[in-house]
Amino acid sequence: MPKWTVRTEFTFDSAHFIRDYDGPCGRMHGHTYRVRVEATSQKLHASQYCPHEVMVADFKTLRWAKQDVSKGGLDHCVLNEVMPAEYETTAEMIAKYIYDETKRRVPVGVQLKVAVSETPNSWVEYEDD
Repeated sequence: MPKWTVRTEFTFDSAHFIRDYDGPCGRMHGHTYRVRVEATSQKLHASQYCPHEVMVADFKTLRWAKQDVSKGGLDHCVLNEVMPAEYETTAEMIAKYIYDETKRRVPVGVQLKVAVSETPNSWVEYEDD
């Protein structure tokens, strides 16, 4: 059975603080977040931008989070004000939030993996079956 995998990487700049954290991360601060999204499918799909079934998922759709907050993304926002309360603003929960939101936007059957980094040498990955 065929299988396609597409990957994209992007950055966005946002501020956040971790609620009740005893240390510097409990104060408002910012990061340039680096995000990797991997999408895998056994069939190709159309998208809102292309009516032909020729892609796993549109790269524009996979990179939604890099858009300015005024356009529905996460760039130049305070994550604590934009993300729903059930998502704390740790790298782990930011990865889950981006995964959950991306999953809503891609065709059914597309498997995702999302990796988020707050610093050049620290990453978290999230995927769900």
